[in-house]
Amino acid sequence: MTETSGRLAACLPIRSDMDLAWVRQHVRQAAAEVGFGLVEQTKLITAASELARNTLVHGGGGQVESAYLDNGRARGLRLTFTDEGPGIADVERALTDGYTSGGGLGLGLGGARRLVHEFSIETCPGHGTSVTVVCWAAVPPRPREETR
Repeated sequence: MTETSGRLAACLPIRSDMDLAWVRQHVRQAAAEVGFGLVEQTKLITAASELARNTLVHGGGGQVESAYLDNGRARGLRLTFTDEGPGIADVERALTDGYTSGGGLGLGLGGARRLVHEFSIETCPGHGTSVTVVCWAAVPPRPREETR
């Protein structure tokens, strides 16, 4: 889906484990405000938690910027996680389930990608990474006007 408007919701630092909790809380509140159901909220919070942790652990810290989206048919939320860390040398390999560079389960990036509607990575080894995800919630249809 293509967005037609994006209103900044927040820009939060990711520098500590406490910041990870703030990111999860913000995403939960923003997703509820957009109108996501509980399952959709949980998926987005899970993806955001994985990406925020990657920003902290692998990128040395950074930030997340969130924006409310509305394209007339659906409302959504865009999250962009950025860091100035070492970047990702092999993105395709990093997205493969089971691959890990940090001793974890290797489900973070690939798992996050499966939990959202849109997913993109911009990275340059030695210059950081930016991961953007978007989730959409359907806008209820407008009642049809009666014609007589």
